[in-house]
Amino acid sequence: MVPGAFNALAARMAERAGFQAAYLSGAALSAGLAAIPDVGLLTLSEVAEQTRYITAAVTVPLIVDADTGFGEPVNVERTVRSLEAAGAAAVQIEDQRLPKRCGHLSGKELISTEEMVAKVRAAAAARRDRDFVIIARTDARGGSGFDDAVGRARTYREAGADMVFPEALESPDEFARFRRAVDGPLVANMTEFGKSPLLPFDELASIGYALVLYPVTLLRLAMKAVAAGLDEIRRTGAQANLIGHMLTRQELYEILGYTEYDRRDQSYSHPPHQT
Repeated sequence: MVPGAFNALAARMAERAGFQAAYLSGAALSAGLAAIPDVGLLTLSEVAEQTRYITAAVTVPLIVDADTGFGEPVNVERTVRSLEAAGAAAVQIEDQRLPKRCGHLSGKELISTEEMVAKVRAAAAARRDRDFVIIARTDARGGSGFDDAVGRARTYREAGADMVFPEALESPDEFARFRRAVDGPLVANMTEFGKSPLLPFDELASIGYALVLYPVTLLRLAMKAVAAGLDEIRRTGAQANLIGHMLTRQELYEILGYTEYDRRDQSYSHPPHQT
């Protein structure tokens, strides 16, 4: 189970809750960082910077959504090297053509299988750590159909992808059929309000999916709470009724490790007596 972490604090909270990995979603990052839609507007530099913030804050592996790889195969090389240097454990690249769309919207256009194969090869060749994971996402199900998604997935695996991410499968049967048709580790995307049914983790694990993503869940929860809080303050002129829905100061400081920062600060100003 891999929750989407839209910032470093959310990633740390996910780690403290016991999750063994985190996901930097392009949709959540676009919305949370810049209040823009997930149509390929963020730059590699922006994604790499957020990756560094998150990987500095947690010890669990971070999977980074790199959209279309920020360009052609040579751009994908730089993307992989930049994100690996920023501390990512895996990168996800999709086979859409710019301007890309959210994977659960209509109107997506795909690059050719051959173009995506070149990107996968570039990504696999660019990594320095052989344990760095290359995830190839195919958006073919929503455009050219289930069979094309299967064919592309097989080809991407042969080209060097460590895992395959079939986006926007539309039924439990499709998840099971895809698993039977494609060898190697698979990723399931359990995003809300999309084309895929929200299947329980245990069901997906029993089918044979290796990773289950919840990419925008935390952002949606947080922003719904923000909207409710703003409404309460605007209507009543006070936040007293919201206190029970907040992290306390002590809870926030505990997550941030405030006491340890303060201890170190004091030690620098007042070092132990040297004899």
